[in-house]
Amino acid sequence: MKKPRVIIADTDAAYTIPLQLKFVEEFFNQIDLEIITDRSYYDKLFSTPQSVDVLIVSEDLYSDNLQRHSIRHTFMMQEELDQEESTASLLVNRIGKYSSMKEIFNEIVGKSAPTFDFGDKGKKAEPQIILVTSAAGGVGKTTVAMGLSAALAKNYKRVLYINADRLQNFQAKLTNPAPITANEVYAKLLTGSKNIFADIRHVVREEGFQYLPPFKAALMSLGLPYRIFEQIALSAKQSKNYDFIVVDADSAFDEGKTRLIDAADKVIVVTNQCRAAVFATNRFYESISGASSEKFLYVCSNFDRDSDNALTDPSLRLRFSINEYLQHFHGFDKKNLDALSKEKDVQKLAYLLI
Repeated sequence: MKKPRVIIADTDAAYTIPLQLKFVEEFFNQIDLEIITDRSYYDKLFSTPQSVDVLIVSEDLYSDNLQRHSIRHTFMMQEELDQEESTASLLVNRIGKYSSMKEIFNEIVGKSAPTFDFGDKGKKAEPQIILVTSAAGGVGKTTVAMGLSAALAKNYKRVLYINADRLQNFQAKLTNPAPITANEVYAKLLTGSKNIFADIRHVVREEGFQYLPPFKAALMSLGLPYRIFEQIALSAKQSKNYDFIVVDADSAFDEGKTRLIDAADKVIVVTNQCRAAVFATNRFYESISGASSEKFLYVCSNFDRDSDNALTDPSLRLRFSINEYLQHFHGFDKKNLDALSKEKDVQKLAYLLI
């Protein structure tokens, strides 16, 4: 089978090298990759008919004459994106040149599908369970989890969001807040088979990312054990239908929480800078003493550098280190999931996982 031909054309070698390395890391020996940094060579090459699967070209090298060639996907790298220009031609995808390299790469690969779909031969990462939790309520845990899910989906990742609160209220952010009403779904949840996700997948909805709709009542009222969330997450991971399964778990620390921590590939612990939340997060850290530090990521949500910050209070003897700060989101109540996904701090958190 002929390998896809990918050309990166830019006279700025400092820019082409990181993108070249990214393609080599992900698709080594699976694509024919050509790097062009010399304008005269570029002009000579495209003076004759060319067949290219993906062309990534700088704005100064691009011309409409390229449309005479057989190019399946063209990406023009621009220093500044103009909203009107971005829709000028359906044949050209315009990308901000100085965006994150991961963001650029993911957009190119996502919009060029199935060029880079190599089936079992492709380098495909195993699905990851991302547990988002906290040691105290009201710290923005669900905001982080849903924003992260939306940001990952914007980066062409297949995402399943599971709210693992005993009494769910995440649906306030959804366009369709309706709960699962079918009795047969709850009957299957009570059975809790190893393939439970396949049994209930037909109720999954999508709003940018896929999600399990809310239950019609609290777990206790439904007679469901907390471990059902662990079973759903593991079953979804086993299906290999997703890149990320984001599990949004409440702040209770019990056997159910420890089982979710064990099942997760990465645990994001959300706190804020108030004294009660920092104290509770210290207690959480002490409770998981001995767990792999590489598995845990500590995030300070709703950070305000001008307010009191218990994270710097020496009397609390901080046991953990903050990995990422998420600035206060102005007008949070009016933000939908799409707006949340565009917050730079949320995007940065997503890039850490990709």
